[in-house]
Amino acid sequence: MRRPIVTLAGLMAAALLATSCGGAGEVEEGAQADLDVSTGVTEDAITIGTHQPLTGPAAPGYAQISVGHAAVFDYVNDNGGIHGRRIDYVVEDDVYDPARTIEVTRDLVHTEEIFAMLGGLGTPTHSKVIDFLNEEGVPDLFVSSGALMWNRPQEYPLSYGYQVDYTKEAKIQGQYIAENMPDAQVGHLYQNDDVGTDSEAGLNQYVRDMVVASESYDPGNTDLAPQVAALEEAGADVVVCSCIPAFTALLILEAQRIGYEPQLVVSSIGADTATLTGLLSEFAAEAGTEDLPAEQLLEGMIYTSYLPSVETPEDPWIQLYSEIYDEYADSESPMTNTTVYGMVQATMMAQALMAAGEDLTRQSLIDAVESQDWAGPGLVPFASTAEDHGGFSGALVSEFHADDEPEVLQEARVTDREGGDITEAEVERPNPDEVEFYGG
Repeated sequence: MRRPIVTLAGLMAAALLATSCGGAGEVEEGAQADLDVSTGVTEDAITIGTHQPLTGPAAPGYAQISVGHAAVFDYVNDNGGIHGRRIDYVVEDDVYDPARTIEVTRDLVHTEEIFAMLGGLGTPTHSKVIDFLNEEGVPDLFVSSGALMWNRPQEYPLSYGYQVDYTKEAKIQGQYIAENMPDAQVGHLYQNDDVGTDSEAGLNQYVRDMVVASESYDPGNTDLAPQVAALEEAGADVVVCSCIPAFTALLILEAQRIGYEPQLVVSSIGADTATLTGLLSEFAAEAGTEDLPAEQLLEGMIYTSYLPSVETPEDPWIQLYSEIYDEYADSESPMTNTTVYGMVQATMMAQALMAAGEDLTRQSLIDAVESQDWAGPGLVPFASTAEDHGGFSGALVSEFHADDEPEVLQEARVTDREGGDITEAEVERPNPDEVEFYGG
């Protein structure tokens, strides 16, 4: 299917970009981008780019996403590439700063001449470049954020979500709490942007009358003492944490410091237990507490997820990714669930490029994304049709145990972002050796 690129009236970020660009691949003002082009593709290479927080407040944990991307692409390249072409992967550090995201995205498009963007991370950051990417005709695949705006096909035809959106995930969390903890007094701690508003919209559909406190945090302020004290004072015995990893860890440490022990229910964006263990140890060491039992502080934490976990070593995809990580990852850190997040993104990008065929254009990539059967590493169905760019459409509920595999409390369920029902998910999940570049 071919469709025109909508020229959108400028948001400030897009206007800045449109007036400042001057490199190769530039689309002149007022012109529509041509998708029948192979910008970033040569006879033997395909250039893929991304912006990630390699430093700054969101870097703990999230810096592992690009490590996962690079390891998978190196593996694919060593095993024949995509129709004989290697993937050249370019990652730019935007420090989780929207102004910096604008700058590095301009460089990726006009200087590096990327063929497509993969997994640009963050709502406050990527929202500043989504107009630009769509105007320039750059496929914007699998945005690393659960905000709803990536799933607006009419407005952003080249942008596709990846992770389950915050509202769907919060609906599933809310229903689980209402069904299994009906007498709970619920507190909600959330990031003060779309993470919070979208999560609250889903959570309140099931536990509005149970909520006794809602507290937000600014990712630029690491003092959570006032919010945690307010949750305790309100009597919240269940706290839903819609937080990035650093703030999940700060919540746990502050609660531990004042002797407050609520049941935590953590969203997938902040529930990577391997990352949290490292952060808890790091923060405790900075505070002069060297012997903190980090894993024990996570015991019993309930969380939602949609990807296989490093705590399930028998999973065939985790086995493959572990082998790839050991051989190709340029990192001294252990593989985490956030690394897996990036490795699944890279796998799906490679699947789409393979399906797009030898005569690769941006249009053929979009056609492949929208017709792809995404049975693969994920644990819930994935949507990338012309009408639905929503990405993973649900989640399962698990409980962390320090010395054992996670306990699945509720199998995967799917829902919509409005008031629709929550239903059990049906997904066929092949082994890696059924995927072409993994041996299929």
